[in-house]
Amino acid sequence: MDSNGDLDAKIEALLSSEKQTRLKEDVAGTKKAATEILQLCFDAKAWKTLNDQIVLLSKRRGQPKQVVTAIVQQAMQYIDQTPDVETKSELIKTLNSVSAGKIYVELERARLIKILAKIKEEQGNISEAADLMQEVAVETFGAMAKTEKIAFILEQVRLCLDRQDYVRAQILSRKISPRVFDADTSKEKKKAKEGDSVVEEAPADIPSLPELKRIYYELMIRYYSHSNDYLEICRCYKSIYEIPTVKENSAMWIPVLRKICWYLVLAPHDPMQSSLLNSTLEDKNLSEIPHFRLLLKQLITMEVIQWTALWNLFKDEFENEKNMLGGSLGDKAAENFRERVIEHNILVVSKYYSRITLKRLAELLCLSLQEAEKHLADMVVSKALVAKVDRPMGVVSFQAAKDSNDILNSWAMNLEKLLDLVEKSCHQIHKETMVHKAALKV
Repeated sequence: MDSNGDLDAKIEALLSSEKQTRLKEDVAGTKKAATEILQLCFDAKAWKTLNDQIVLLSKRRGQPKQVVTAIVQQAMQYIDQTPDVETKSELIKTLNSVSAGKIYVELERARLIKILAKIKEEQGNISEAADLMQEVAVETFGAMAKTEKIAFILEQVRLCLDRQDYVRAQILSRKISPRVFDADTSKEKKKAKEGDSVVEEAPADIPSLPELKRIYYELMIRYYSHSNDYLEICRCYKSIYEIPTVKENSAMWIPVLRKICWYLVLAPHDPMQSSLLNSTLEDKNLSEIPHFRLLLKQLITMEVIQWTALWNLFKDEFENEKNMLGGSLGDKAAENFRERVIEHNILVVSKYYSRITLKRLAELLCLSLQEAEKHLADMVVSKALVAKVDRPMGVVSFQAAKDSNDILNSWAMNLEKLLDLVEKSCHQIHKETMVHKAALKV
């Protein structure tokens, strides 16, 4: 009781001193008195008194903003030294209420909310943690370091993905431009010194820019895996593969390159997929995994692939992906792999045939008539190729229907070519006749 009375007496004396300096507009003196009050409470382990004094000091009439900033920064140093989670949460909530709506302590408020969200997540309240993190829009903070901003937004995205809020996760992820990871950090530092606002250094626990790039694309892989967007997943792995730290270590790039190959194979055929497929085949590192080089080669070679033989060859590699970086390829991956092979085979057939019977097409694809027709119809609907099925006749035509203008244009071109040939032939005959006459005169 005596110690409590002694503490109260000391606090009263310091509060009186703080009032005098504040009225004199002595910022340095006020700051010193306020921080000493907090230090006294901390040394006495009087956590409730500490919370009360923080609120009291911040709400005093005409309190300079430098003093409020000093109070918040001083109290933040005590967070890690609290005896239990409950005391820690109370202190953070007190500091949050003090810093709410004050632009000069927005950086401290963001860091406090991040700590509180972590506590909530450890307690299993992921939804609460996500809601807390979304209260803060760090992209507008001028004083926050770029890496800390990115790390904060990535944490927001991760919590949204953890609670399966994919729409909000996508909205938050768009706040980060992928180009920011390729920026030159040395130039950024020079610009920050020249500017009016001072950009604070990021805390030591914030990852470097290449590491943040890897975390960003890993989160985007989680997002795209939800909708089985294989091409976007492949592009994310491609970006991870381009990180210098990954490219220098074969133990890191081999699993990533394997994933690139698999997702390229699983992605539906389109110009972007075709471009990525060709650029990946040109990669010299692919020679380290010849099995996958063979797989990609088969997909660009215009020949019909036998599904059973291909599956038997790559089944073990497919199953083995579960134990590799990034985990399994998805629940529907095996089924989608078979669909991609069928699509490739239909494209090959359409290249070599202008008309083919449905029965022969089904034989080439190793499918039943109904399955062959279904896959063909799906490809026509997705505009992957042009085809018409004459069901009574059982004939598939891969020729695009021409309108009257196209037919007339092609006929006019053919006539032009014919007349050119006739003219050249006449010229040659005339030339030969002249040469022959000249030879006779001699």
